[in-house]
Amino acid sequence: MEIAARRTEEYWFVVGALPLQEDTRYKKLWNLSYDILDSVKTAIIIIFLLFTFLFRIVGVEGPSMEPTLHDNDWLVLSAGREKPKLGDIVVVVQPSFKQEPLIKRVIGVGGDVVDIDAEKQTVTVNGRVVNEPYIMEPIAKSHLYGQSYPKTVPEGYLFVMGDNRNNSSDSRHPRVGMVDERYVLGKALLRLFPSYTKLS
Repeated sequence: MEIAARRTEEYWFVVGALPLQEDTRYKKLWNLSYDILDSVKTAIIIIFLLFTFLFRIVGVEGPSMEPTLHDNDWLVLSAGREKPKLGDIVVVVQPSFKQEPLIKRVIGVGGDVVDIDAEKQTVTVNGRVVNEPYIMEPIAKSHLYGQSYPKTVPEGYLFVMGDNRNNSSDSRHPRVGMVDERYVLGKALLRLFPSYTKLS
């Protein structure tokens, strides 16, 4: 009787172990799935925070920055509050002109004296001619919009122009004028699409 009892215990022990092994397998699979989902969730949150506080992605519309940027290009902007400097490509809003953001190049910052000479086809900042290999063509006299130069940029403002000088609404245009630095949305760091290009 004692031997039978042992066999019975062993039999039930072995039979009872099978579902336990399957449960462990399912539990491991569930834990792995949970870990993957948790990692994906964390990555999404990190990307969201990065692109909310440090970077932004914007699309280019129109030809005003050709040949540097083209319609339908996609850019990564720094969303930081670093002070723009000469030559930076920035995205700004100008409520006096229109609500859509404008993508332009910084030509002058607060305190700079900007002079545009359509006859000599030069842009001068603080008495120095700016080397501009990035422009489409020199500025035509008609695209000074009747404005007289030189102009001094007030502190806290920017003088901006598009690289396609004869097809750009920018600080030369009376409705745009100089842009308050508080209206700068970010500085263009690189072009993502259609080809990866560093811009700064």
